[in-house]
Amino acid sequence: MPDLAELNHFIVTAKAETYVGDGERLPSCRNGSHDIGYASGRWRYLDSYFGGTNFAGQELVWLDDEPVWAMNYFGRIVEPDLIDGTTAGMIIKASLLRLYLDEKRFLGGFEFDHPLGRYVDRSTGGCDHFIGHEVILINECKAYELDYRGGLIIP
Repeated sequence: MPDLAELNHFIVTAKAETYVGDGERLPSCRNGSHDIGYASGRWRYLDSYFGGTNFAGQELVWLDDEPVWAMNYFGRIVEPDLIDGTTAGMIIKASLLRLYLDEKRFLGGFEFDHPLGRYVDRSTGGCDHFIGHEVILINECKAYELDYRGGLIIP
């Protein structure tokens, strides 16, 4: 079983280097998937998702080539008259950049006011088992939402 502090540190770094940091895209590992990965020492991370405006995906972490952690997510634009996928992505990336780099975490709740909308994330649990929900509010109206859950993989 991985050390949870070390795992959490790796996940935060991997998330900052991939989606948020516009990391290098990998060849699709499944027909139609968008894949992005990161590796450091004994650790490896893959974020693989399908779709665009509405999307579903999974993040996986391996330690010494054994899967140890996973997170599944589904996100969608709720109010297309208020926000599009490009704008939602800009708000999410700016918000998560602050969370990952300033607070060195990815769980526990977070709010960020962006000029284009307010990002709000709520989660319960720790790196070993968690569930969460993120939204973007435009003029107090929910324009985008994403649900996620994950934790340790134990053989």
